[in-house]
Amino acid sequence: MGALKPWHIAVLVVVLILLFGAKRLPDAARSLGRSLRIIKAETKSLHDDDRDLAEKADAQTGYQPLPPQPAQQPQQQYAPQPQQPVDPVQRVRDN
Repeated sequence: MGALKPWHIAVLVVVLILLFGAKRLPDAARSLGRSLRIIKAETKSLHDDDRDLAEKADAQTGYQPLPPQPAQQPQQQYAPQPQQPVDPVQRVRDN
């Protein structure tokens, strides 16, 4: 009852030709093939990315923290001088 017989395929082909026309079927098959190729490449890249992340995570577990550095003299830091507010009207008059 669930078996696919040759006449089922023939009826399907005739219906597809009637619906889409003989000229559009090769283009549709070509675009379907391209889409499947893109999907395959993307899923492969996702698997590769997952593998790369796992390798990086394994590599990072072997890192040791740096030993503490001897204390250095603090450098003097100069605070910036606050600027006096300038009146825009006065600035235009001065120029």
